[in-house]
Amino acid sequence: MPVPTVDPHRRDPAEIDSAASYRPTDPVWVYRSGTWRAGVVEAASALAATVTYRPNSARGTGVDTLTAQYMIRRADPDPLLDGESNIQTVGRR
Repeated sequence: MPVPTVDPHRRDPAEIDSAASYRPTDPVWVYRSGTWRAGVVEAASALAATVTYRPNSARGTGVDTLTAQYMIRRADPDPLLDGESNIQTVGRR
């Protein structure tokens, strides 16, 4: 899946996966600073998930806790975030 174009505030709640459905190392898109960015789930609860993500095109990362509205599953591998074993499984979920 390419970078999402949907506005997280206009997503249909019925189409949003619950935060509890995410697992550590799941590749996701996260909505931060007005744009979708590649990320990886670190931990998840019933209400939110902690995600490491690329805040811009640089090699650094950010960590934030997000509700499910601001996350979408990612199928495309990100060479800076996804470990070798995760790259092989991206898209098979």
